[in-house]
Amino acid sequence: MRHSIDCRFTRGEALSDSEVPFDIDHVDHSVGGFGGHAFRRFTHIAMSIIPLVYYARGQELGDYFSVSPRELVSMIVISILIIEFLRLRFGIVVVGQREYEASQISAFAWGGIAVALALLIAPEGDGSGLERGLYGIPLIFGLTFVDPVMGEVKRIKKNLNSAIVAGSVVSFSIWLGCHFWLGTPLVAALVLAPLTVLGEIPSLKYIDDNATMVLIPLAALVILSPFL
Repeated sequence: MRHSIDCRFTRGEALSDSEVPFDIDHVDHSVGGFGGHAFRRFTHIAMSIIPLVYYARGQELGDYFSVSPRELVSMIVISILIIEFLRLRFGIVVVGQREYEASQISAFAWGGIAVALALLIAPEGDGSGLERGLYGIPLIFGLTFVDPVMGEVKRIKKNLNSAIVAGSVVSFSIWLGCHFWLGTPLVAALVLAPLTVLGEIPSLKYIDDNATMVLIPLAALVILSPFL
């Protein structure tokens, strides 16, 4: 028998399919109700610290564990996958997760995988510290900031076009900001900003937008990197 942690809902019916409408109110289907939903959003935004720590202090952290920064990233994502396998094996959902995540890879796991791939694959700058993250930082910031904004606009306004406009404003602000802050090439910023938003739009059954919002612009970056 599958079981869950604190997964009783007082409103709404359980989702029977992981392919959910874009305008569904996820508060009704989040463990912990609005508090769980708010915790999920906070965790999402807090992930923005990951690339900052990696590029600014990654070598120090790696030295502490006697591994390279890239090895440390790989070790962390392998740990996430092991934990996710065990969670799915026992059908566990925790506060902030949604009921359908009891039987499919969670948004958190997808986000962790995508962030790790961005850190491992995205080309690094020639400078030191944060300047090395001229691509990795905006890729991950697109996930941590654009996704919550678009999600809340869709939840409140019930309008996909409004969410796209809001997400585009945030995404272009991030990429253009990184152009002036970190030296991200302007052409890359102009091309990859809309692809970040595009990653939020598809309603895919098994792949969460936490992955596509990073993987779509990351794939484009790898393809375009010889010209940048």
